[in-house]
Amino acid sequence: MAQDPFDWTDDEAHRRERAGLVRILRPRPAETDLLDLASNDYLGFAHHPEVTEAAAVAARRWGAGSTGSRLVTGSTELHAELERELADFCGFEAALVLSSGYAANLAALTALTARGSLLVSDAANHASIVDGCRLSRAETVVVPHADPGAVRAALDAQPGRRAVVVSDAVFSVDGDAAPLAELAEACRTRGAALITDDAHGLGVLGPGGRGTPAEAGLAGADGLVATLTLSKSLGAQGGAVLGPARVVEHLVNTARTFIFDTGLAPAAVGAARAGLGLLRRDPARAERVREVARTLYRLLGEAGLTAVRPDAAVVSVRAPGPEAAVRWAADCRAAGLVVGCFRPPSVPDGISRIRLTARADLTDDQIAAAVRTVAATAPAR
Repeated sequence: MAQDPFDWTDDEAHRRERAGLVRILRPRPAETDLLDLASNDYLGFAHHPEVTEAAAVAARRWGAGSTGSRLVTGSTELHAELERELADFCGFEAALVLSSGYAANLAALTALTARGSLLVSDAANHASIVDGCRLSRAETVVVPHADPGAVRAALDAQPGRRAVVVSDAVFSVDGDAAPLAELAEACRTRGAALITDDAHGLGVLGPGGRGTPAEAGLAGADGLVATLTLSKSLGAQGGAVLGPARVVEHLVNTARTFIFDTGLAPAAVGAARAGLGLLRRDPARAERVREVARTLYRLLGEAGLTAVRPDAAVVSVRAPGPEAAVRWAADCRAAGLVVGCFRPPSVPDGISRIRLTARADLTDDQIAAAVRTVAATAPAR
């Protein structure tokens, strides 16, 4: 008999199990007593009544789905309003909404490069950026993490070549911010474009949560394109690309993850608009997220744990290895606390971690309880 063509997946499954890298889908209930420090709901908007009601109203008026790609039937007045509001809030000329932040990164990287151009990418960039670089067909040079000197050297090595530098604005694993001002200067003086993924900066950094480019004084700067997600601080779903109007027009005509993908559902668009409106009215939430992150970092250090100083909302705590990280996260859950768990291949540097995400709606008592749980369940060193 012919061999089953998927027998090889059993070997892969055994390999993952031996390495402690098995991933499991765990559906969460609508209501739970667990304390959540794993989600990216930084401002606590995902269950905010204004956000959920806006989603319901949009679904009732515009339908459950967008019915098609944005260029056919998938664009509604809501999409256009959200794009105007995002661009205005973040300080850019124009915005384009896509179905996810992942799709936004693929759109920007594949449409703004070409075969023969140069892409300079930070070694710690998100998987969506890595995939965008691979799909772009540009020559990709990976440089050491958060190293403007290495970026300058990579650009100087190929002068006169059409070039793009791409970096997370806030890195999702350790929560450190990129040196955007230095990267922008390196690009400006060498005629390169800069694309930055602000998924973890919007709603947390910048004046009133306007994002990392605004924090760096770069919002709307020439040569800068920012991508972001609507699924974190805004409590909804979807992604966007922000930049000059001519860049957005180019994406509309050339970006495959925009042209050939079904448009973002109206409910998600309505929810994102409501979240953005709440942030405008209550900008102090952004400072509260940063305060919570700083407090988590301080208390974890006082408990004798090795945490990475947060620049935004992510607090990373080192684990001895992948199996220890998985067990640590499981023990936290058993004790009533949900934390993230990062190990290879999510962290290519081989350092496994648990990750805590700050939320503006956490109380001081909840913060203290979370740290006690993390410390009590910490694996032996």
